[in-house]
Amino acid sequence: MTERAHAEGHADKDAGEHADGHAGVWSGSWVAERLGVGLTGDEALTGLLGLALRRNPKRAHLLVSNVLGKHVPQSPAVVYGHGVALGRRVRDLLGAEETARAVVLGYAETATGLGHSVADGLGPAPYLHSTRRPVAHVPRAGGFEESHSHATSHLLLPEDPALLAGDGPLVLVDDEFSTGNTVLNTVRALHERYPRKRYVVVALVDMRSPADAGRLDDFAREIGARVDLVTTASGTVRLPPGVLEKGQELVARHEATATEPTGPAPAAPPAGSVERVRLRWPHDVPDGGRHGFTAAHRARLEAALPAMAARIAEALPAGARRVLVLGFEELMYAPLRLAHALEQTVGADVDVRYSTTTRSPVLAVDDPGYAIRTRLVFPAHDDPADGPGERYAYNVAGGGFDAVVAVVDSAADTPVLHAPDGLPARLAAHVPHVLLAVVPSYVPRPPHDTERPSMLPEPLRGPDFSSYASDEVGWLLQDLSDVTLEAPTEEREEAIQSGGAHYAESLPVEYQPSEQYQDLFHAALETSAARLARAVGAVTEIVLAERSPRPVLVSLARAGTPVGVLMRRWAQFRHGLDLPHYAVSIVRGRGIDANALRWLADHHDPADVVFVDGWTGKGAITRELAAALRAFEATDGITGFDPEIAVLADPGSCVRTYGTRDDFLIPSACLNSTVSGLISRTVLRADLVGPHDFHGAKFYRELAAVDLSPDFLDAVSARFPDVTDTVDAQAKDLLSADRTPTWEGWAAVERISEEYGIHDVNLVKPGVGETTRVMLRRVPWKVLARTGAGADLDHVRLLAEQRGVPVEEVADLPYTCVGLIHPQYTRGATGADGKAVTL
Repeated sequence: MTERAHAEGHADKDAGEHADGHAGVWSGSWVAERLGVGLTGDEALTGLLGLALRRNPKRAHLLVSNVLGKHVPQSPAVVYGHGVALGRRVRDLLGAEETARAVVLGYAETATGLGHSVADGLGPAPYLHSTRRPVAHVPRAGGFEESHSHATSHLLLPEDPALLAGDGPLVLVDDEFSTGNTVLNTVRALHERYPRKRYVVVALVDMRSPADAGRLDDFAREIGARVDLVTTASGTVRLPPGVLEKGQELVARHEATATEPTGPAPAAPPAGSVERVRLRWPHDVPDGGRHGFTAAHRARLEAALPAMAARIAEALPAGARRVLVLGFEELMYAPLRLAHALEQTVGADVDVRYSTTTRSPVLAVDDPGYAIRTRLVFPAHDDPADGPGERYAYNVAGGGFDAVVAVVDSAADTPVLHAPDGLPARLAAHVPHVLLAVVPSYVPRPPHDTERPSMLPEPLRGPDFSSYASDEVGWLLQDLSDVTLEAPTEEREEAIQSGGAHYAESLPVEYQPSEQYQDLFHAALETSAARLARAVGAVTEIVLAERSPRPVLVSLARAGTPVGVLMRRWAQFRHGLDLPHYAVSIVRGRGIDANALRWLADHHDPADVVFVDGWTGKGAITRELAAALRAFEATDGITGFDPEIAVLADPGSCVRTYGTRDDFLIPSACLNSTVSGLISRTVLRADLVGPHDFHGAKFYRELAAVDLSPDFLDAVSARFPDVTDTVDAQAKDLLSADRTPTWEGWAAVERISEEYGIHDVNLVKPGVGETTRVMLRRVPWKVLARTGAGADLDHVRLLAEQRGVPVEEVADLPYTCVGLIHPQYTRGATGADGKAVTL
């Protein structure tokens, strides 16, 4: 049997406000007048729904909800309130005992947020929504078709295979119940696999014809189950003969004459600003119900929402009075809850609205009697399984918004998103301020994941490992001090370039600086200590302001480690903070140490982790880290690690978090282990590092007599009191500046690689720090020095003289210098004295 329950006239006072804000004008009148389409039924219908036309061969008209938060920006309290109210009615219908056994299933993409809100209204019920985003290692628990949709296939991918296997009530939630086909397809597919006695269908509106209503009754009797129906309002759509053809003709005629903002991106640069806001999304809380969302997840999210809303509110421009929180396709619930919390945070002074982007192509007509007034078009940016295509944001342009907070998941935070025609740029062309907030995409851990040790070892600390004090840094490494790993530079270079070995499988012989070179180091340190202190202070202040009030510093060993120690010292000096600090290994082409990430996730919130490095060159490690963290999310299901590296100097313009973008001498780049706690570069070799081990490194205890690590740290931190005021001003300027990476360094490296016939960007090392590494560890071919470069290059010139490497002055070089590794190197490319010879 079926039971039909709806609430006539239940429409919130805001439900009648349409996208244009013209009270009293029904946003379906334009379509009704031209096609004869009409709505009959409850009085609430015209307040809940408008009409539009779409490019769809199966159905010309589109029912546009004013309270769903998909196409029409609406108060998040109204959107969330409708879903929760429906959930409470389901709870009352089922009773406490059956509610405790219920599972809620929502439909992608339009009803993912509504279904989640209904689950919140029920209280303890777990939630799952269908998805069109496949995940390779997550088995399907079912699937079904939505016959009238533009994208028909739905997947069910619960992390817990038992989520749908119980016999308690299944609550199916969609935004509209138009023919019943989608629900019939769903129940038919699931009932064969997981039979149960009771289903509840929930929708904002029930628009079935009498014939379709009878089909659901017949199906319920066929499977021997009870099917209840809970809706906000009901009625039918009046469709005159030939409406599909007339609608298609009308769409074609209007699209042929459409102008901005419904067409492609404008050629002019965006007028508004685009900035990121760090949410600090709670660790291990899924971004939605794609793989299931439990009561425990709900409790953790509720606790975190006020702080995340406060961060968004703080990032809004001063004087903003109308703000839109814009979700992303299936990602509806997280943006809705953020918008609702923001609405409660800012109060009545700011009008907060909520809507989301969509796959659905709809005609836009700028008329008060039409539901879709404007349309922004941008490319899909989450690498969809069905290939690239257009995506849309409706009723945003011309909506009078002072700011838009675009919320996407990390799988969609791609270069396509940030392209000139991407969503933020399209928004910025019409809105003064755009904030981008990224929620980490939740990916379940593969069920076939290999067994891991129950406990990874604790970090190594000085004085047993490194010359740093034990509280300065913990090394998430294994000690390989007793293993002979060093090889002559020429042998290593030949093996690396021939493909016979990876650079991380051996170590170069430690360079022993001459007395003249040590004098240069001390002179450079004396000259640059204050400048270094300013950069340390500035980057630390940015981290504290934007990333976390109590960050966990994680240096990329080993060049990042002295910088991490100095940042820790600044936080202690300036703010009295005792920040955790660790060093981990990252290897170009091999990624970051996954076991180190697992240890960090076990001991800290990944959202608090800030990766630290010394400087950027062309940005290879920046890209390596981002790719490695994406892979780690896919394999381990652990989310929250932010790939944005904090660096002392960013001459390559590869990151947003830096102390300076000047390419200057950082004295710690002048030496190897003797300025890095006597620790070698990290090692990753299969016979030494097993699947459950940290990457390795050596502690050169025998070099203690020439260790300059404490001298370097003390010389810089001694200048902290002198630069406090300067740091405050510098940090303030940076925080208000546009720090969007331009990747100028990568472009310059590609150009140099071609101009000098190298044809391999890995052999071009830009910047003072990277050039020094070439001179100390690799076989250099030549050094390019910017014309007029001064004392910053004294040590490079000395090393070049010692190794017989030519220094070529180049005008307009974007870096102070660039080191070129000998291309196609073989040991025949050196003379008898071991010095490099020219090609």
